[in-house]
Amino acid sequence: MVIRLHTTAGGQQLKTAILLLVAGNFMAIIADMIVKLMGSDAPIFQHIFVRTLIILTLLSTLYRHFDWQTPLAGLRFHLLRALFNLIGMIAVISALTLLPLATANAVFYLAPILVMLLAVVMFKERLTRWSALAVICGFAGVIVILRPVELGWGALAALAGAWALAFNAVLVRKLPSHQSTVHKLMMSNLLALPVITACFIWEFKTLKTGWHSEAVYAAIGSSIFVMAYSISVLKAYKTVDAIQVTSAEYTGLIWAVLIGWIWFLETPDIWFLAGSTMIVVPLILLSIQQNRRPQVI
Repeated sequence: MVIRLHTTAGGQQLKTAILLLVAGNFMAIIADMIVKLMGSDAPIFQHIFVRTLIILTLLSTLYRHFDWQTPLAGLRFHLLRALFNLIGMIAVISALTLLPLATANAVFYLAPILVMLLAVVMFKERLTRWSALAVICGFAGVIVILRPVELGWGALAALAGAWALAFNAVLVRKLPSHQSTVHKLMMSNLLALPVITACFIWEFKTLKTGWHSEAVYAAIGSSIFVMAYSISVLKAYKTVDAIQVTSAEYTGLIWAVLIGWIWFLETPDIWFLAGSTMIVVPLILLSIQQNRRPQVI
């Protein structure tokens, strides 16, 4: 069995990846807050259609970062990411409109655990003791926060969103390494656009929703934060093993509690505080151990 020592450069990369995920998850919670304010009666595909157009427009200004030589390299995995991106958007938006902000995000943060499992299966990554501790404690923290929650449509949508987020994250490693983050984001949104457009037209004509101002305004605001989150995740998972940083994803749950408390007057109880501690403390321990010799299990 080969045991690797983390070098100083590797430790710095790990710190950077963790900071990217912490900041990225804060931006994702801001986007969630905007979507929740949209209301459950807003047309979901109209929101997704407008948001996708805005993201593509913003990305087009960075055309110099596109891979013009081999734009379709890795097309199969770009298509898969586009599919999971669309499924994730539908599921996450549905869950946010049906569940409290913190509860929905507690379920979403099963995604890092799923990332760990997928990374072991797809990339043969190995668990260190500290990585395993961080993920197990994080999972237990989510259970403590959820306590028993009825498995209704909102919870099912949140679970589907967690799976989609996990697949989207690990598939980054399958994409061509020479393609930039901007190109990868452009491809995942562009390839999903035909299906999104068809769903929007069906919703607009069949359900006669008309133009919904809240959906459009929410799309404008959330698209900016969603793109910032996507860039952070792509950069983080590209530079280090997924297992090393999955616990950093849980910090978004802390942001959800704080924003829910401040904006939606959702007062966190002792269960939230206990679960949040179980999530954050292992992350700190993982950071402390980043330059030590890992023990493989």
